[in-house]
Amino acid sequence: MPFSFAFRPRLFDALRGYSRSRWIADLGAGVTVGIVALPLAMAFAIASGLKPEAGLWTAIIGGFLIALLGGTNVQIGGPAGAFIVIVYGIVERYGVANLLIATACAGVLLFLLGMFKLGSLVRFVPVSIVIGFTNGIAVLIGLSQLKDWLGLAIDKMPGNFFSQVHTLALNLHSINPYALALGAACLGGLFLWPRLFVQGSPVLRVAEGHTVRRFARIPAPVVALVTLTVLARWLEMPVETIGTRFGGIPQQPPAFALPDFSWDTVRLLVTPTVTIALLGAIESLLCARVADQVATDPQYRKHDPNQELMAQGVANFVVPFFGGMPATGTIARTVTNLRAGATSPIAGIVHAATLAAIVLVGAPLALHIPLAVLAGILLHVAWNMGEWHEFARLRHFSNHYRLLMLGTFFLTVVFDLTVAVEAGLVLSCVLFVRRMGALFRIEPLRTAPLDASGLGMGAGPRPLLAWRLHGALFFGAAAKIDPIVQAVESAPRGVEVVLDAGPLFALDTTGLEGLEQILKTVGQRDGVLRVVNAQEQPLSLMERSGFNERLAAQNAAASPLESPLSSAGTPG
Repeated sequence: MPFSFAFRPRLFDALRGYSRSRWIADLGAGVTVGIVALPLAMAFAIASGLKPEAGLWTAIIGGFLIALLGGTNVQIGGPAGAFIVIVYGIVERYGVANLLIATACAGVLLFLLGMFKLGSLVRFVPVSIVIGFTNGIAVLIGLSQLKDWLGLAIDKMPGNFFSQVHTLALNLHSINPYALALGAACLGGLFLWPRLFVQGSPVLRVAEGHTVRRFARIPAPVVALVTLTVLARWLEMPVETIGTRFGGIPQQPPAFALPDFSWDTVRLLVTPTVTIALLGAIESLLCARVADQVATDPQYRKHDPNQELMAQGVANFVVPFFGGMPATGTIARTVTNLRAGATSPIAGIVHAATLAAIVLVGAPLALHIPLAVLAGILLHVAWNMGEWHEFARLRHFSNHYRLLMLGTFFLTVVFDLTVAVEAGLVLSCVLFVRRMGALFRIEPLRTAPLDASGLGMGAGPRPLLAWRLHGALFFGAAAKIDPIVQAVESAPRGVEVVLDAGPLFALDTTGLEGLEQILKTVGQRDGVLRVVNAQEQPLSLMERSGFNERLAAQNAAASPLESPLSSAGTPG
């Protein structure tokens, strides 16, 4: 099939017949998710070792480009919790300048993946690996936030798991009770807020009316951020804030600046580049699939994975020129957008505009936000991000699934995501080969001459050996052919061997080599070999490789009265 480049953002289709009612719905959803994105964008950047404005402008610029060019109706792009551990490690090891170069290179790689229509390949990553590294990242996010949540006097947290645990343990004596109180209040409020307004809750029973219901729609992170910031400011709590650590957030847009680019640097950043691209692709397409599942509108169109990857590529290529961090699809904000009534990518564009307006107008107010509150928000994100119930369900699955999930989880926590995913994919391939090899079996059949309703009858009275082949005969199962070879070696001369390939659905060159060995051994016994009822794929390989011709020639020499060509694999 010839390569064809197709670049068609979903926005073009969404604007057909776009109505006023849809615009109002998208406007409301975009404003809502823009407000939700404010604390998260700052928290993700700070946790990644960057300034808060890096997260804010990533959400603004990256979110705008992903909505404008993407292949989904409602996906919201921006900085994501999954990137925290990766970005922090890259910043610590390579520096911020090289993070920008790696992010831009990852954008090029993502665009190429979409351009060559490789978006569907991301779906081949086993769900056990996705759950394993997602839970691992959630643990690392939670661990990295304990410093600010407890208000510990630590200048800089190390990048690896064991060093972080050791550093936290050494500094537990420096807990700031005010920071802990704010962080605990934030975390508790985030868990409690949605439960205050569920159907039948005491709050709704006591205070009926539309005002309470409107108040319930305010996102919990925004409520926590505003109330606890005001409280800390009013009580003059001695806690670290955005202002004391970073000096505030600039009120003007970031300047366009080219990173100091060189090919020597790019070669050193291959691993970070691939890591960012791989995680961005997985997260964005996983987010798009979640949106497809949550959507209830019968006119909702499923996402285009290749267009989405190209949009992610453009966003990640552009954002570093404004000092941003990697961007991808964000599940929590996308679901919020969808449930707020979004119908098209216009909601994502409004989300970016809303966030930009808040930053340009209210940046000075961010000076007073306590870092303990942002840490509490991220601890809540980490908790919701992890699929902890999957650990309890492990007893219902096979040892292969357990090994993949737990192996990926521990490798993510102890080493990093790249090692975990690479090892997980290699291990999944090995386990798949093992499982498929275990499914292949040979079934001995009766060893008397067969009648017309069986497998076929030789011209003369020959000793008969017959087997039925089940499954896939490939390199992982080729050794299971050895019993047939050994049985033929000990059989009388002139033996007739029949292989019923009806249940054999796949054959590779290594499996074909096993059939060649059987053919050779049968020829040494002056016998004949029949392969009958072969399905399309095995039959095609036997014909293309010349196996059928060699089989026909050998059988003709051993038994001239036969018509071996017809018995060498005609579908039965």
